Amino acid sequence: MIIENAKTYNVTDVENLFFRPSFCGKAAEEFGIRILYNMPLPTKVPLFKHNNNLLKSFASGWQGGSAATKSQKEIAMTKLKAESAYSAEDYFSTIYEMITNSAEVNLGDLTGTDLEKAETELFRRAIAENIYACTWFGDHNEEISDYNTYDGFLRRAIDIKENNGDSIAINIFESEVETTPEAILRSAWTNAKDELRALASEGNLVYFVSSDIYDAYQFLLDQQNSSSAFADTTNGRPSLSYHGIPIVEVPSQKYELYRAQSFCILTDRRNFVLALNTVDSPEKEIKMWYNPDEMENRQRVVFLAGTTILDDELISGSIYDAPVTLTNDVA
Repeated sequence: MIIENAKTYNVTDVENLFFRPSFCGKAAEEFGIRILYNMPLPTKVPLFKHNNNLLKSFASGWQGGSAATKSQKEIAMTKLKAESAYSAEDYFSTIYEMITNSAEVNLGDLTGTDLEKAETELFRRAIAENIYACTWFGDHNEEISDYNTYDGFLRRAIDIKENNGDSIAINIFESEVETTPEAILRSAWTNAKDELRALASEGNLVYFVSSDIYDAYQFLLDQQNSSSAFADTTNGRPSLSYHGIPIVEVPSQKYELYRAQSFCILTDRRNFVLALNTVDSPEKEIKMWYNPDEMENRQRVVFLAGTTILDDELISGSIYDAPVTLTNDVA
């Protein structure tokens, strides 16, 4: 199975087929962070802070104080290129399975449209998966990492700690640690700045945790001696929370991590920002074609991406460079 005619998508196709399904609307909410899509370059995020003391005793004339403070944080955007190639045999098995799983496909008449939809979906998933990995685990200075295109949130959190020292509520552990998942979550809350804890009422606070901490906390809940715990152990839990704050698993076990075997970061989900741009790069393109010399179906995408943590003060938690032994003893 091959797509002999090269397919190059225009700007509208790139947005509607490859990026908006993964990074806009409900998909963006599932990503768990703030996503800026096709903001003008250079990409800047406006930050506004109003004077908290606005109320005055009435008197004639203007009594307003200073204007609202306006500041901006620029997101460094990196030009990226992703390429993949499938042999004819591998491509056939992958695409054919995707086609046959659709009830709307007539296997007796596989049109080019059906093939193109399956090929597009295959590449879309690969793009989204790699952006997710780089957004969390990227480190452009780490040569041994597979994700060295742009700095992800963990790298940025570590840099914030290294640049600000004890004034930032992030702990970096460089030796083996024995602790409990509940102690890790509680520490992130108790060490957080007042400004961060005050945002709890707005409903956007979240714990981002690695897979091992997520699994250990779930096992801790399983051990609770109650009928609800038994039911959850049997039926599963759609989501986890700690004192009403959602716990979001960042599936670190899927990736070969070069550092931070474990982590737990408490923040406002709007504080972590991913910016994507598919329109302002001169070499922007998404293209699929068949190479007859190598007998391969090839795919390529070029776009811009970058991350930032808006407010250094609005993060708290722990990042472990060394292995963590998680127990369920009472903390």
